Amino acid sequence: MDTTALANLLFPDITKTIEDYETIYPPRDLPEGAVVTRIAPSPTGFVHLGNLYNAIGERLAHQTGGVFYLRIEDTDQKREVEGAVEAVIDAMTFYGVHFDEGATADGETGAYGPYRQRQRKELYQTVAKSLVLRGLAYPCFCTEDDLKAMHEQQEAAKENYGYYGKYALWRDRSIEDIRAELDKGTEWVLRFRSEGNPEHTVEVQDGIRGTLKVQENYTDFVLLKSDGIPTYHFAHVCDDHFMRTTHVIRDESWLATLPIHVQLFDILGWERPVYCHTATLMKMDG
Repeated sequence: MDTTALANLLFPDITKTIEDYETIYPPRDLPEGAVVTRIAPSPTGFVHLGNLYNAIGERLAHQTGGVFYLRIEDTDQKREVEGAVEAVIDAMTFYGVHFDEGATADGETGAYGPYRQRQRKELYQTVAKSLVLRGLAYPCFCTEDDLKAMHEQQEAAKENYGYYGKYALWRDRSIEDIRAELDKGTEWVLRFRSEGNPEHTVEVQDGIRGTLKVQENYTDFVLLKSDGIPTYHFAHVCDDHFMRTTHVIRDESWLATLPIHVQLFDILGWERPVYCHTATLMKMDG
């Protein structure tokens, strides 16, 4: 496969490189040991206790001479509620949590923006194009019916669910096949070409839990959706690298996707942030 031809076919308007963005977003000039962290809520209209709980990062950042910022994960416009950003800022301010940079009610402040993900589309596609150039990503034209049939086949065979191995229908298709679908206007997503092995484990140092051993990711997960907007996984890795985040503080429910995130950081040659997975907050009944 001519990966240069494929990359230019998929992303003809992307001219920047990862190196360009490394220049645009240089390492932060902060004291040694300074913590850079954030909260990154979706603008769904309300702030829950978990947002406030994970804002403990504000104390870590300010005690070390670091930075605490607000990033808005607005890739799902269907769920966006007007005034949600203001609600986050107001709630955090009420409880004494203050941002050094990031999204504001009427814009943003800081040198590492945009701080709203939908405004960072070119950056994501630049990184995506670099992966295609390296043979590490490819377009997939599977329909919902295709994926449903695959799931049913895996269920019947008692095999692991996911897009991998013989089920990765577009992983090794020719550029001629791809061009034919593009010419027909068929919608596509961009998938990561994983070389992971489900029998292997990856070691991750968690800032709260210590050494974790997690199963290596082996599925060809989606990087970009059909509208060119990234999935959470891809946006998280790109944003936290270029915003120079040192610590990612989040709920333990994200542990299941940790293999995907560390695989992306490693394949891109970027330093992993320190992941800190907090316990889930539960209400008491009775």
